[in-house]
Amino acid sequence: MVKKGEAEAECTRASLLGRYEIGRTLGEGNFGKVKHARHRATGDHFAIKILDRSKILSLRFDDQIRREIGTLKLLKHPNVVRLHEVAASKTKIYMVLEFVNGGELFDKIAIKGKLPEQEGRRLFQQLIDGVSYCHDKGVYHRDLKPENVLVDRKGNIKISDFGLSALPQHLGNDGLLHTTCGSPNYIAPEVLQNRGYDGSLSDIWSCGVILFVMLAGYLPFDDRNLVVLYQKIFKGDCQIPKWLSPAAQDLLRKILEPNPMKRINIAGIREHEWFKKDYVPVVPYDDDEDVLPGSVLPIKEQIDEPAQEKPTHINAFQLIGMASSLDLSGFFEEEDVAQRKIRFTSMHPPKDLFDKIENIVTEMGFEVHRGLRKLKVLKKCKGSKNSRNPSSFLVRVEVFELGPSLYVVELKKSHGDSTLYRQLCERLSDELGVCKTEEIMRTDSLGDSDMSSVDGEALPLSGF
Repeated sequence: MVKKGEAEAECTRASLLGRYEIGRTLGEGNFGKVKHARHRATGDHFAIKILDRSKILSLRFDDQIRREIGTLKLLKHPNVVRLHEVAASKTKIYMVLEFVNGGELFDKIAIKGKLPEQEGRRLFQQLIDGVSYCHDKGVYHRDLKPENVLVDRKGNIKISDFGLSALPQHLGNDGLLHTTCGSPNYIAPEVLQNRGYDGSLSDIWSCGVILFVMLAGYLPFDDRNLVVLYQKIFKGDCQIPKWLSPAAQDLLRKILEPNPMKRINIAGIREHEWFKKDYVPVVPYDDDEDVLPGSVLPIKEQIDEPAQEKPTHINAFQLIGMASSLDLSGFFEEEDVAQRKIRFTSMHPPKDLFDKIENIVTEMGFEVHRGLRKLKVLKKCKGSKNSRNPSSFLVRVEVFELGPSLYVVELKKSHGDSTLYRQLCERLSDELGVCKTEEIMRTDSLGDSDMSSVDGEALPLSGF
């Protein structure tokens, strides 16, 4: 007789059939496991975090998981761990993450002891590039430490674990953050004072502690007694090793300045002589990029047929994510309907759909940029001087094939007026749609029995 746990494990594997081959356990935590996975079609490697939903909810950690997923969805940078896909069942949450095969920075330091300045500088440059990118996106990590910085086999760092991160909506009326969080040895003094703090400056402090550990091989502030430890942090009481170069000592002093108003910022760090040596800035991934070089995007299947507006097929894994009872939006995102993706079904062929959408939005006064299997709907902002964001309104449109003569049109607002977005969605849905996707894919209509195959893959809902 098959035990319940074994049956559930088999169902979990079945839910990923046709896409990933699940391998060894990479790690375990309070809420689940991280498994190594290989994409069957391409051979690319991923890390799948499988979380127990009931444990998360019972321990009230849902906000932390929601925050991590919401944050990672915003970030596309070579020095930040990439989230490729999220899906869920009634019992599990699946996060398909970039696989980083070199371990933690902590392990690297533990094995080598202190690092040569040249190596420490290169890693610190990447750390600052990644942290700066996060700050530009309005994300403050708040728990930077060597355990949360991964290193791949090429020696490049990847910032991970954004469970304690903060976004602009977490700022108080004074424009500061007020939640005391972080790891004792790496926490900035102003965070401990409970008077509000600037998330970017507190992250810089933590980066300074990491730099100190890399170059010295030990912590700048350490004591078994937390009260004594925090007194040292408040005073900035640390001895910078004399064997470090004068420029490295100078930068550490400026970062580990206990007064945040006097602490060096990221612009100052980048201008510092020690940091600038051999510095090659890392270029973030394009926001429009759906896939990292050498990997696949599990959310949208790639089609190798050139120059045809053929719709992307939706397989069982994506269909699960669209179904209302298994939709993650209520679990991971704020319920702001104006900011969510809108989907509707249509029976028009893809070529006709793109033509009709283009005609409708043009008639409504929008501009259209047409690409392979995608459309961008834009409206220019009058008098805009922002070269990085020249349009005040941008919606991406994509068509997926659900079955024979049935397609899903997905509209995703990048930025712009929510009312205008709703008007656009309603007009397209009214003229081209059959009914809302979520309504036709209700779980009660599917029941608890096996779902019919989608794109050649059968998926038992009862076990997923």
